[in-house]
Amino acid sequence: MKGVELSEKYFEKFGMPMLEKDFAFLLPTLSAGLVGQGSECLFFDDDVSKDHDFEPGFCIFLSDTDYEKYGFDLTRAYNKLPDEFSGFSRLKFSPAGGSRHGVFSCKDFYESIIGRSSAPKITFDWLKIPPYALRTAVSGKMFINNCAEFSRIREVLQKGFPEDVRLKKIAAHALSMSQSGQYNYPRLIARKETGAAQLAIFEFVKSAISCVYLLNNVYEPFYKWAYRGMRELTILSDVETALSFLTECGNSTSEAKLKNEIIADVSGKIIAEFRAQKISDEDGQNLDKHALSINDKIKDVSLRNSSIFIGL
Repeated sequence: MKGVELSEKYFEKFGMPMLEKDFAFLLPTLSAGLVGQGSECLFFDDDVSKDHDFEPGFCIFLSDTDYEKYGFDLTRAYNKLPDEFSGFSRLKFSPAGGSRHGVFSCKDFYESIIGRSSAPKITFDWLKIPPYALRTAVSGKMFINNCAEFSRIREVLQKGFPEDVRLKKIAAHALSMSQSGQYNYPRLIARKETGAAQLAIFEFVKSAISCVYLLNNVYEPFYKWAYRGMRELTILSDVETALSFLTECGNSTSEAKLKNEIIADVSGKIIAEFRAQKISDEDGQNLDKHALSINDKIKDVSLRNSSIFIGL
């Protein structure tokens, strides 16, 4: 059973009856679901996931005002719910980073995930939040969605990066791919610095992955789920296999030759998508030139004139 399914069934059997019996007056203004950290909120959980932090539970979100008035009582009621359900036990101790289930104020939840209590309003504020944090904030499934404060923030975040921010990030990762993969990797191989060459490969792959997510306008998840998530993307999901190969194989003469070919192929596919989305006017296969062209498309003058690498 997937974590979201377990959570929803637990909520329907125990959570909703508890709310209807003792907190019916809060139902018009609260939200509940499984949201936040954990592979189950990304729908990526499997049998391996069940060895830690996997339990029947759910989240209840209250406005800051309601939390101040009723948060304590609602938390006590939540903690009294059954410890066992469908063969799984609720955790006796909170995992690292704090409890993932229970009762939260909107402010506390979003501050714990994205570092702020509201959605960013200023362009540069978007650049301060890691993509994986934004992915975490919009993950999971809502069972009840009546807390206006919670929903308003979630809906803004679900729209993805503002276009200027997306372009800045794409430009930054395109330039990083150029430096690490198209330029540094072959030079390091020529110098027989195979360890450093592999670091260059890692940088190329990380930025290529980020580019693919940005071209899909989907927040990139935490690194251990980056490949897994790519397989479900609409655009360029096919490069996942090639990028995996780059990080898995060595740097012998024959392997390095193949890696250079893969770097060129992946770069070409990403450049083709730049053109398809009309975000670069540049011709050719040099990613650094495409990065500059993409940066020129940014309408916000201050953001356009800032260092491209601010987008990393």
